[in-house]
Amino acid sequence: MLIEKELAELTVGHYVVKIIHQADNFSLTAAGHIKSTAVINHLKSKNVYCVLIDDSKTIAASSEKTESAPTKPSSLNREQLKQAKEIFNQSKSIQKKLFHDALSGSSLDLLPVIEITNKSIDAIFNCPDALACMLNIREKDEYLLEHSVAVSVYITIFARYLALDRDIIEQLSVGAFLHDIGKIKIPDEILNKPGKLTDDEFTIMKTHANHSIEIIKQTPGISALSLEVAALHHEKINGSGYPFQVSGDDISQYGRMIAICDIFDALTATRVYKEGFTHGKSFAILRELAKKNQLDTNLVDQFIKCIGVFPIGSLVQLKSNKLALVKVRNDKDPTNPQVHSFYSVKHHHFLNKQEIDLSMNDDFIVRGVRAEEFDLDMKQIIEMLLMEG
Repeated sequence: MLIEKELAELTVGHYVVKIIHQADNFSLTAAGHIKSTAVINHLKSKNVYCVLIDDSKTIAASSEKTESAPTKPSSLNREQLKQAKEIFNQSKSIQKKLFHDALSGSSLDLLPVIEITNKSIDAIFNCPDALACMLNIREKDEYLLEHSVAVSVYITIFARYLALDRDIIEQLSVGAFLHDIGKIKIPDEILNKPGKLTDDEFTIMKTHANHSIEIIKQTPGISALSLEVAALHHEKINGSGYPFQVSGDDISQYGRMIAICDIFDALTATRVYKEGFTHGKSFAILRELAKKNQLDTNLVDQFIKCIGVFPIGSLVQLKSNKLALVKVRNDKDPTNPQVHSFYSVKHHHFLNKQEIDLSMNDDFIVRGVRAEEFDLDMKQIIEMLLMEG
């Protein structure tokens, strides 16, 4: 049954067929369900007053509170990984368009961001490890695009683990997706400089945070929380951050969360001029920064538990001198996950894939490693062992 609804009556779960009354000329890309309050806010920002809904297609809104991360181990399947790959690639395309619009001075279109971050959230609620696994497959020359996507994924995984409200998670995810948009205003020779920046260059680099804030402020429909989380991503608890030297309790929990996610991705990502660190080394650096009162100690510990000592999709070296890809986490015994062994370190060649439950085997993990250490392609490894079965 088709019913006209004032925007004030519109709720998550309604199926919108078309716009009935508005002040501007905004058009829907397609009929569909309202998946979040962010979409409703976006319609408000476009001066939409009344819509036509199909009441027979209304679905119950999801619970306002998320469930905490499952304690039982879960295994990825190819369909989940394929979906995660599509979401990650679509996110990069949207991010590229955002950077183009920001550089040209155009207002950012928030709706594609809301739609893709909601796809990410849905995928993470269903299987948090699939998108996290995709973050191990990175293009060295696409750090600018991939970093913001990755931080958005990490903060969503983290917020779900902390059982935050879905509406809060949506706003955090959007803010993280946009948090580095101001980097497009930084000259390439500084942004992509392989060596250490000079003091003057670093002063210019730091202005990206100010640029991001200004661009996001001018984005129609953006929420105060999305702006807040983006604005705080470089602030530190001891007040030594930037751009405004916010400190202590003036940095919200959400600002503290994005700072951890931002630094972790910067540490683990491989770029043209810098190889990323292993997860273990990156966790150690986060803990050191917490000891220096730059990051929140409790949240750092929670983040490490959330991501896992040996995350799914990460590479490890076994006592048997084999390389293995982590397949299933073991929450009861985190240092002994289930793995796929596939490569001989001693003989430098691929082996027949073997699935090993380290909690029931004499073999064990010696250390986390990076594919680059052995001249291997991480994308090829994941597709060979997980995406192609």
